[in-house]
This record gives sequence, structure tokens and C-alpha cells, in this order.
Amino acid sequence: MTPILRVFRTASALIYLGAIVAAFAAMGMFALFLVAVKDLPQVPEPIGRINDTPSTEIFSDDGLRILTIGGRETVALEDVSYGFIQAILATEDHHFWEHRGINKLRTIKALWITLFEKGRVQGASTITQQLAKNLFFSFEQTYMRKFREFLVAIQIEAQFPKQEILEAYINQIPFGVGAYGISQASRTFFGKSAGELNLAEASLLAGLPKSPTHYNPFRYLDRARHRQSVVLQRMVDTGVISQQEADEAKAAPLKLRGHARALRVDSYFLDAVMKSLEQMYGPEVVYHGGLRVYTTLDVGLQKLAEKALQEGIAELEAQMDIEDQAPDSASENDNGLQGALVTMDVKTGAVKAVVGGRDYFQTPYNRALKNNRQPGSGFKPFLYYSAFEGLNKTPADVVVDKPVVISVVGSPPWKPRNFERTFQGPMVIKKAFIDSVNTVAAQLVDAIGPEKVIQTARRCGITSPLNPVHSVALGTFGVSPLEMAAAYATFASGGVRHPPFLIRRVEDVNGQVLKEHIITGERVLNESTTYQLVDMMAGVIESGTGKIIRRLGFTMPAAGKTGTTNGYHDAWFTGFTPNLSTSVWVGFDRGHGMRDKQGRGITGGRGAAPIWGKYMKKATQGEPARSFTMPADIYIKEVNPENGSWAGFWTEDPISVALRKGRS
Repeated sequence: MTPILRVFRTASALIYLGAIVAAFAAMGMFALFLVAVKDLPQVPEPIGRINDTPSTEIFSDDGLRILTIGGRETVALEDVSYGFIQAILATEDHHFWEHRGINKLRTIKALWITLFEKGRVQGASTITQQLAKNLFFSFEQTYMRKFREFLVAIQIEAQFPKQEILEAYINQIPFGVGAYGISQASRTFFGKSAGELNLAEASLLAGLPKSPTHYNPFRYLDRARHRQSVVLQRMVDTGVISQQEADEAKAAPLKLRGHARALRVDSYFLDAVMKSLEQMYGPEVVYHGGLRVYTTLDVGLQKLAEKALQEGIAELEAQMDIEDQAPDSASENDNGLQGALVTMDVKTGAVKAVVGGRDYFQTPYNRALKNNRQPGSGFKPFLYYSAFEGLNKTPADVVVDKPVVISVVGSPPWKPRNFERTFQGPMVIKKAFIDSVNTVAAQLVDAIGPEKVIQTARRCGITSPLNPVHSVALGTFGVSPLEMAAAYATFASGGVRHPPFLIRRVEDVNGQVLKEHIITGERVLNESTTYQLVDMMAGVIESGTGKIIRRLGFTMPAAGKTGTTNGYHDAWFTGFTPNLSTSVWVGFDRGHGMRDKQGRGITGGRGAAPIWGKYMKKATQGEPARSFTMPADIYIKEVNPENGSWAGFWTEDPISVALRKGRS
């Protein structure tokens, strides 16, 4: 066979193979097309109806509607300022008037960057494609989703004039803080209609849809201003304004509207609810699906909690030299002295109030739900219950407050110290608990083992990571106020655990129940042993580290425990009545120690307990006083606090203990 013939046959084979590959590719594309168009949503007529989505409503525990989200106000294109129209086009799609739904060059460039530049993902959506997204109840980024979006965009462009498409778009884009569409955004941020926006205001708003939370001018004005500069430069580059006009707009003052502080998505409780809903159903369903969400929020308690925390922190600041203790408090990375408060229903687990900081408007980080603060001695109830259960100890047993050195395998010896740096000698267990004696707690954890303490904490509802080391009993691992309130509620209920929840029921737009929380309690602790612990925790409020609560005028039966960490970085008080369990934390985000102007450390009894007491005094106002239910096998005995013997009239400062019949 001649070389020419071989070349000819090879070429023929390649052509044939290429034809086969092309045929299969065509078949594949056709199959993809058939799959894509099968469930393609119908474009409404007129296109403006794409924004006619039902609002989602959120209700408090008593049925009060506290938030409506997703509803939109529409405004005609001719009633929107020319500056905003040009700004949004220059920023989002400056070839809008030229393409037919797809920007081919931009798409090819984005595809090249995504495929061949590692770590970068480039978007190329036109305004029409972004509008098409509203027809889908998912923002899942898949190739099939993008292909369907591509097809819908082409359909929209073929069916409607450009003016109608642009009008529909500017009435549906999110600007943050619950504002959807340019009409709501104009009124929310500047208190004026969309037609009254000047170039500075228009360019600021046009930059927000890229990331409404990140560029929120109410919180991050510098970021929003920087983004505004980018928008103005885009307008210069596309020739719609001059450089002088851009410079004047950058320098122009912005008179932002005073931000409303009423209960809405910018509150810690509702922020937590919204995040939970988005995890369950996705943002599109939440914002545009017409859900009816019934929460556990008690509006009255929420307002009391916010006020108590803010006033309590302000009082602490007046006692402290904030600049010396938190030198970075003026920086963006530090938010000054902060706090958190959570209240939940003991009998159900329903969370009634959540305050994750002094002001959500200034710092939306929800400290009430984050498990990164050490509870200190607030963790000791789990230790003492474990000792009662596993070591057969009683509140009347004698222990000794003395210097302790505990050998730890693979680590240096552990030498726990009391905050007072003194030792009291022999005492009954209840007194050691009331006075929060660390050396006694260390001896107990050494006897029972840290694993048993962790098991008890888990049974009560603590879910944060805990390592089986001796110091776990002194609260050296981070937890959240929500966890602490829930775990202490297990004590308040006599050993029955109710998982905390914020949402009672979710219904769709037709009233069909999508989710309903069924209240179930699980007995996880012995009722009588739990009562012995609760009696000791009541002693903390009556005469121990939390006695400030009684001095503040709170008289209801209650129990709890203070918590203070080394260096006075964290101050806690978690306590409960038979109905409500509340946890309070105070501290600096960056872990600065808290000391007053005389250099004395701020403990849980001084920093958190007063906030708890003032709040709970008002939260329980009007309720009848009700004691904790005493099991039938429990009796109360007066004993000598030093040796546990029966107390006589000659005994100085006798202490009452709860003992179990036949076991003491």
C-alpha cells in the first residue's frame, strides 16, 4: 500500500470517527435538552408577575405576627431615578440592551476561568438570567440548573421587551435588611421614593445586591462606600457619567435613615429562626414561598431580656476601666464588653428569649448560641450529680478544703486553686458547692473520673466538645448559654430533659403543616438525686456566691450556679425557677479579663448574677410562688456545716441538707 493511500485511509477513518462523536454529542445535547425542558417553569404573563410571590409570616408564641418577609413593592421603570437605572446596568450587565438574554463573550470567559484557573469560579449571569432564577425554588448550583436558567432567559427575552424585563428585575433584587426591590430599598435606607434618589444614593444602592449583608451601610458604611466607588467607576468606564460627576458623588454626604430597632430579622432570636428555616427549606422557599412560621418567642420576655442585658453591661462598664482592659475596643475586631442571655420553658424546652449581644445592629454575632465560652464553676452541678450517683455521696458528707496535687498521666500534676487563695478545712459537700470550692471539686472528679462528669453533662443536653481531663469539671471547655439553660432546665424538671427549640410549627401557603415540634420529655436523671442537687443550687442563691439575687429583691423559689473563669475572662450565672431556666454570660469577645477600677476581678456573682436577678424579677412578676416538687423519699435535715452531725441550738450557722431516706 502506497503512503498516499495510507494517509487517505487514515484521514477517512478520522473523519468517520469524528462524525460518530459529533452524532453522539448531538444526541447527548438533545437528550439534555429534553430533560431540561421537562420540568421547565412557566414564565408568567406579564413578566412583572414574577415578583408576585406570597410573603412569609413569622408569629410569636401567642400568635402575634412579628415579621413579614419577602413581600415586595413594585414601581414603574419611569418612576425610578435615571441615576439608579444607569448604575445598576453598569454594575450588573452593561450590555443588557444589546444581548438576547445571554452574554456570549462573558459566558465563554467565565467558563474558561472556572475550568482552567484553579480556585476561581467566575459568574456570567445577565440581568435576564438573574431574573429567571426567581422561577426556581432552589439556588443549587448545578450544570442542569444553569442550563435550565439559560433556556428560561432566552424564553423571557423572546417573549418580553427589554423595558419590562429591567422593570421586573429592579423590583425583585435584594438590598438587605428585609428590603426587596428598589422601592423598599429607597425608603429603608434613605426614607424617600425611588425617583428621588440622587447619584450618590443611587450608586450606593446599586452596589448592595452583590452582597447585601457584607455591604450593609447601617453596619459597614466604609465597605458600602468602597463598593459605591466601584459602581461609580463602572459608570465612568461605560460612559454614562463623567469622572467629575463620579468624584462629586463619592464626596457627597449620605443621610441614611435612622434604622428601626423593632423586632424583625435584625434581632438575635429571629436571626436564629431565619437561619434554621433556610437550612430546612432553602432561601427561595423561605423568602418567596409564603410560609407561616409559629415560633416560641415571648415578645414581653424578649424585650425584658434585651433591656436587662444592656443595662447590666452598662453598669459593669461604669465600674471598670474599659480602655485599660480592652485596648482594642475601638477597633472593628473588638465589640467592647458583651453579654448573652437565653430563657427557656422548663416543662417543654421552648426557647422564650434570645439575646446574643448588646445590640444586633452593631454586632450580629449570636453569643447566646455559640459554644466558645468556658462556664467555669457553672459546670460543677454535673460533677456533683455524678458524685452522688457514682460515689454514693450525700450533701451532708464531709470533705476537706485543702491544697491538692493530682497526678495526670502524660501531663504535669494538676494543682487547682480556689479564687480566694485560702482553705477552709473540713466542710459538708453542700457548703463546698455553695461556696464554689475548687479543691473539693478537684478531689471529687479525681475519685469519679472525668468521663462520668461528661456522661452526666451529655444526659442533661450539653453537646459541645468535651475532653476527658480532670479540669472539665471546673468548666474549662467552651459551651453556649443556650446549652447551659437547657441543661439546667433538666435539673429544674426533676431530671427530665426537653431539647430546646425555637419553632413550633411551619405551614406552607396552603396551610399544610410542613413541620411541627412534638413536645417529648426523656427522664435522664434520678428524681431524688436531682432534688438533692437542686437543693444545693438553691443554697447558692440563698447564702452562696449568688446571694446578690436575693438582695436585689427577687423572692421566688429558685436555684442556680455562678461561673467564673481564670483571669476573669467569663462571668456566668445560670439558674431556674420551676417554670423558667435562664443563662447569662458576660465578657469580652477577645477574652480580655474583667476587673474593676480597684483591680478586683469581676466574678459570675458580681457580673452575671445581678443581670439574672433583675431580669427574672420582672420575668416572673405576677406568677404565684411555687416550690420545687420534693420526692417522697427526701427529707430535710439541719446539720453542722463542718462535720455533718445533727445541728443543735448551740450549732453556729447550721445548714439544711436534702437527704434520701435509707441512704444517709
